[in-house]
Amino acid sequence: MARPASQARRRPTNTAAAGDLADELLKAAAALVAERGPQRFSLREVARRARVSEAAPYWHFANKEALLAGVAEQGFTALAGLMAEVRRRVKDPHRQLQELGVAYVRFARTHPSHLRVMFGPEIQDKSAHPTLKVAAERAFGLLVSAISEGQRAGQVRDGDPEELAVSAWALVHGLSALIIDGQLRRRVRNDREARRLATRVTKLLQNGLTR
Repeated sequence: MARPASQARRRPTNTAAAGDLADELLKAAAALVAERGPQRFSLREVARRARVSEAAPYWHFANKEALLAGVAEQGFTALAGLMAEVRRRVKDPHRQLQELGVAYVRFARTHPSHLRVMFGPEIQDKSAHPTLKVAAERAFGLLVSAISEGQRAGQVRDGDPEELAVSAWALVHGLSALIIDGQLRRRVRNDREARRLATRVTKLLQNGLTR
């Protein structure tokens, strides 16, 4: 249904302006996820939070799922950046796997809204959002590559590197979810305690992957 002219803003023709608007909408969506969860808001509320017309979100996102897919894509891109930095900085395969796990927990604590959307049920098929699918596969691929390199170096146990990566991811993601959902608030009250616990848990993972 067409929007009344009185409600619509002029669509930005400048590429930078359009990009800024999309970023503002994604930022507003992430803030609403933090306050209410991924399901309890509308595109209209995102527009109000971003201080744009109700029509503005539809210039960039076909529907709410597409907007949440954009939030998830941002999250996977940021996570992949952290993981790539760890892989550049840490060369020992054992320590690299541990530091990747610690980086994941750090990401979860600093981007809890993104993490919830990245793995929540609101986006059931990532392949319906090609750029999100690419970003998610890149993040997972960095972990698979780290395991494969450790296997070639004789420091990581044999096995399908993708299956081992799934096991590693599940352990670290589970810890991250417990932390951001407040289930470990007595143990994790600050960043230092989060890193300490993540280091201990990823040490168990490290031992399990050791050849």
